[in-house]
Amino acid sequence: MTSTPLDLISPPLPRPLDASAPPIFQTSSFLFESYAAIADVFAGRSDRYIYSRGDNPTVSELEGLIARLEGTEAARGFSSGMAAICGAILPFVRAGDRIVAVQHLYSDAFRLFETVLSRFGVETTYVDGRDTEAMLAALPGARLVYLESPTSWTFHIQDLRAVAERARSLGVLSVIDNSWATPVFQRPAALGVDLVVHAASKYLSGHSDTLGGLVAGSRALIERIDHEATHLLGGRMAPMDAFLILRGMRTLELRMRRHMESGLKVARALGRHEAVTAVHHPGLDAARPEGLTGFGGLFAFDLAEGVDVERFCDALRLIRLGVSWGGPESLIVPGQAARGLAGPANSFRRFGVDPRTIRLAVGLEPAEEIVADLFRAIASARRVAA
Repeated sequence: MTSTPLDLISPPLPRPLDASAPPIFQTSSFLFESYAAIADVFAGRSDRYIYSRGDNPTVSELEGLIARLEGTEAARGFSSGMAAICGAILPFVRAGDRIVAVQHLYSDAFRLFETVLSRFGVETTYVDGRDTEAMLAALPGARLVYLESPTSWTFHIQDLRAVAERARSLGVLSVIDNSWATPVFQRPAALGVDLVVHAASKYLSGHSDTLGGLVAGSRALIERIDHEATHLLGGRMAPMDAFLILRGMRTLELRMRRHMESGLKVARALGRHEAVTAVHHPGLDAARPEGLTGFGGLFAFDLAEGVDVERFCDALRLIRLGVSWGGPESLIVPGQAARGLAGPANSFRRFGVDPRTIRLAVGLEPAEEIVADLFRAIASARRVAA
């Protein structure tokens, strides 16, 4: 995306009273003037709002915006990113089905597959997403393929067009989590992916003050999600959350460009540090995959053996420890701690996340200050370790 769509900044009217910001319809239900009016809604003869667990005008505005940005026919808002992932998967699988998923996927998506879907007889095959031939070979007989490009923690890229086209030819539904790139830097539907998921709590909101999820796709797929997930599972986005995400999205492209520029500066600086053994950032690779026009500010790096991970984390002053990302503040999560995730469905151990890997979300602070904080903490941790 080369320029900000105008409706991010100046959305199309009309709105009530031509308001410049979307009104918050903070109501659970909507009233009807007659029996005929409410009967028409129940009979499907009217698309009036009836109950905010189904539809709400503030949420609808956000759904229309993300559908336009992703280039899809429709979208649905959910109460969290995980609710959106469930909404994109549960209506389309049944007992005996098989899912193909990339390795190093989001840890809670992995737990969904391993602890919930497995109990209902849905099997998941995990494939290294970098190996396109292995991905294509795993698709025959599958019901759904689940992608993240890049993947969590390792930031591996997939050939989205090749996988999506092969999946569609086999009748396999393709789903991708596009939270990292956002539609500013990647539009998977244009490459043939069927459903695009966002943890809207991350970059779309951008302020670390709300939760939400979105699924974008064809009208037919979104209608099926409506009938089998949105209304029945109850994980609908609330009006206030939709308002906050809409507020954040008005600066989405500006923020994403800052995250990208600062993230690349920090990644390159870390790559030159003798106590850093690897930097996992797709922007450092010479080749850029089709459809990816920029980069989020989330990546990872590996500390050398001579650096005490715990002391490094505690020595940071500007950067804080926190599991979410996409807001203005820079955050880290150490792989050493993540590997201790309770329960048997631990993706960090399953796919071999190194205990010395540090996931870093570069925020909106000056890149030079972020680098200085990292280097100070490394120096402090090395002195103690020595």
